Amino acid sequence: MGHLSIPAAHAIIWPTYGVLLITASMVAYWKRDSKTFLSANGTQKAIPLAFNFVASGLGCGVLSTYPQIANLDGLHGLLVYALAGGLPMFVFAFLGPLIRKKTPSGFVLTEWVFHRFGLLCGWYLSACTILTVYLFLVSEVASLKYAIDTLTNINSLPVIIIECVVTTIYTSIGGFHISFMTDSLQVSIVFILLVIVAAAMGSRIHIDRDLIGPSGLLKGNKLGWQLVYILTVAIFTNDFFMSGFWLRTFASRSNKDLLIGCSLACFILVTFVTVVGVTGFIAVWAGLLPARDQENSGAAFYLLLAQLPSWIIGFTLVFVAVLSTCTLDSLQSALVSTISNDVFRNKLHIMLVRGIVVAIMVPVVVVGLIAQDVLSIYLIVDLLSSSVVPVLVVGLWGKLDEIWSAWEVIGGGCAGILGVWIFGTVYYHSAKEGGRLLLISNGLYADDWGAFGAFVVAPGAGLVCSVIILAIRLSLMKLYKKNPEGRFHRTCNKLGQVTGITRLYHFVNYWDSRLIDRSATEELPSDISLRSDEEDNKKSMESIRVHELSENNTNEHDS
Repeated sequence: MGHLSIPAAHAIIWPTYGVLLITASMVAYWKRDSKTFLSANGTQKAIPLAFNFVASGLGCGVLSTYPQIANLDGLHGLLVYALAGGLPMFVFAFLGPLIRKKTPSGFVLTEWVFHRFGLLCGWYLSACTILTVYLFLVSEVASLKYAIDTLTNINSLPVIIIECVVTTIYTSIGGFHISFMTDSLQVSIVFILLVIVAAAMGSRIHIDRDLIGPSGLLKGNKLGWQLVYILTVAIFTNDFFMSGFWLRTFASRSNKDLLIGCSLACFILVTFVTVVGVTGFIAVWAGLLPARDQENSGAAFYLLLAQLPSWIIGFTLVFVAVLSTCTLDSLQSALVSTISNDVFRNKLHIMLVRGIVVAIMVPVVVVGLIAQDVLSIYLIVDLLSSSVVPVLVVGLWGKLDEIWSAWEVIGGGCAGILGVWIFGTVYYHSAKEGGRLLLISNGLYADDWGAFGAFVVAPGAGLVCSVIILAIRLSLMKLYKKNPEGRFHRTCNKLGQVTGITRLYHFVNYWDSRLIDRSATEELPSDISLRSDEEDNKKSMESIRVHELSENNTNEHDS
């Protein structure tokens, strides 16, 4: 049974980060280019692109989450989770060309949202995206902490801090381009780790065949069928919020390269996570862990690793550090690109944006040290995305360009979240438990239909409420335009003036036209109406200024 002493762990981990810092910084400085600091549109062929997609979908978290679900739900749950994690790659293969056609100058999904739905909706989706990337950063820090604590006896806090410093330094030099290069390194490391550890486990781990049948891990079950729906909706929608995937989508040289790259990435991802996840029930059959162990199921991979020689544990520690570093730099680059593009519209100096990300890493480390269940962190953002994304992608349907607006997207997304709380309150007979359901506090494995219901209600309530909002809005617009001299028209105008809604509307449209450049986008029917709105907005702003000047002149005359 292998064991790493504290001096040995220190002797392995610190030189690893030193080598990563020096080599990555040198390559970043050598390859630095201001044009590819935030994005690298149209530069990647199929094979490198596939490796980049794979790297964006992998991190230390896969070493605990997939074995955990295998231990709790067996082969049924593992295969569902693996397929649900890999198949969303085809979302980018098929929707990516459409998004790129509509916003060729963009490099993230939110840029299309800005052009399609306007400034407020763009910021709304940007907030969801930033929250998602932030929580994935937290989950990666939590996964690294778990790995360090399990493999060694050293304090994980200095390791986490140094890793964050290392990634921040070399990504500050090379930007998004260096993230692309480390992705290829990350995938190579994954293959080497997989081969060596699998060979070692196959030769040294003894499986008691008498435990296979009684464990029940190879049988279908209710939770496994629930996960078919839950994980499909959760992961497919959540990937829309992952800026790293969209950066790589826009980086493809052609649609053919994108399709080939996504196909290869899907196959590699499913294969790798399935092999890693199998350790969840191998640990049970080896007598190291009971089946469906709620507390220790995430440690299945590391429990098996502890049965191997010390040199393999040390080897794995090196690869865990490199794997986590490469994942962290991808998430940091995605966060920088999102903040720069969405919040500051690429008008803020990039080093100031980098400073913001450095500041964000402080709470990431703090929260990551506290977080216990990595899978629960994923589920929180999954529930958010399942509320927001379905009503958003309706906007891709060209026939709805003139009627599906930010009202439906924002209103539907918020309604989805509210619907989950209402469902939880009714289902558990408690408003507090309804709030806990928003955080999936009971996890996926509770013996009830709470989590399943949440992922049904979130997109369902969002879509239904969006249609209701659309019907109300179109009806009111029809009444407003029907008789310009009628009572309803006059009442609306009066309310707009009294409440300031009219002025706010023109103010938002004014900044919308200032901050969003639509010159390079495909002109849609909604763009035509938007252009007329902008002309009306300019006239309105001029009339407001004229009105204010006339009031000032009147006041001066009276005085």
